[in-house]
Amino acid sequence: MKRNIISAILILFCFVLQCTVFRWLDFGGIVPNLLIILTASFGFMRGETTGLLIGFVCGLLTDIFFADIIGFYALVYMYIGFVNGKFNRQFYPEDIKMPMCLIIGSDFVYGFVCYVFLFLLRGRLNIGYYMMHVIIPEVVYTLIVTIFLYPIILKINYRLESKEKRSAKKFV
Repeated sequence: MKRNIISAILILFCFVLQCTVFRWLDFGGIVPNLLIILTASFGFMRGETTGLLIGFVCGLLTDIFFADIIGFYALVYMYIGFVNGKFNRQFYPEDIKMPMCLIIGSDFVYGFVCYVFLFLLRGRLNIGYYMMHVIIPEVVYTLIVTIFLYPIILKINYRLESKEKRSAKKFV
């Protein structure tokens, strides 16, 4: 129960931070995708189911506030969380290279899927422009923010796991 409440607070915090503070700190209209960082991190640390659920909530928030149709971003974030959850077995808390690579890949896939379904199918065929002016800068900005945000998420996850282990020992 406590994990769910803290996860909801983290999702809301990252969403509000992404929509307010980072809108002021944008570079050429590009802001980092904190919800991708959160979804990929939780998927990587906690597994497929948690990544899927966190991704669904993050995507649903994005759909409700920014999308024309409900469900597109929820589906994309769900897949990202699920795929990152597949790498849970290779999770080592002291290794930051694997999460960084997964977050970079997740943000790139997110940008490319958004391009295909939101622009390419409407006849906008200039992928080079979109790649150089939207996808790559967002991936780089997200990577820079990941360096600072991922250790915080990792520390929160570690504390929650240690409290869960302590409470499990009380009942055994």
